[in-house]
Amino acid sequence: MTMNVDDQANKRHTSPRRMRRILARLNRSRDGTAAIEFGLLAFPFFLLIFATIEAFIAFAGEQLLENAVDTMGRQIRTGQITFDMGRATDLTEVQFRTKFCGEISLMIKCADQEDPDDKKLYLDVREFADFSAIPTYIPKMGNERYSDLDDTGFAYDPGGPQTINIVRAYYRWEVMTDLVRPYITNIRKDGEMPHDYLMVATAAFRNENYP
Repeated sequence: MTMNVDDQANKRHTSPRRMRRILARLNRSRDGTAAIEFGLLAFPFFLLIFATIEAFIAFAGEQLLENAVDTMGRQIRTGQITFDMGRATDLTEVQFRTKFCGEISLMIKCADQEDPDDKKLYLDVREFADFSAIPTYIPKMGNERYSDLDDTGFAYDPGGPQTINIVRAYYRWEVMTDLVRPYITNIRKDGEMPHDYLMVATAAFRNENYP
């Protein structure tokens, strides 16, 4: 059977049209696209979600720490807490720490509940001769990004009336989510992978001239 000229012309015109229809169907086909898109977007999506949750909880914990520093500093400033003055308001370092921990117990564990081999809370309560002598930096053991906290200069020695004092609190907040830990941790113990976010709260003040 031979194909006439008209049939051959129709075939030449039909082939491109069929090809365009096939390509159009392929373009409309969405088989597997959702799974591929989810695979591409899942990691950054969950990273954002977990980072938001971790940041929110850490922010709430840091606010609690700051409130505790303000509260305890105010009690030192007004003479409600004294040290080594022979008064009923005198608190030892252990008693002060226990009282401080009571202020943050809503979200943060310390004192009797704290593992002595994995200390989290560090307090520095001291008298200074002048405001300019108060340190304005975070003491660390080195200049590396994750250098550990250096607490060798910390003490508990608040002064009496009209003295200049600071209350500084540092807390190792453990970042629980592996996905976001590399991005928000800022401290680690020597030889360990970074897994803590160091919270810092400070209050500097001159005590009132209480009797």
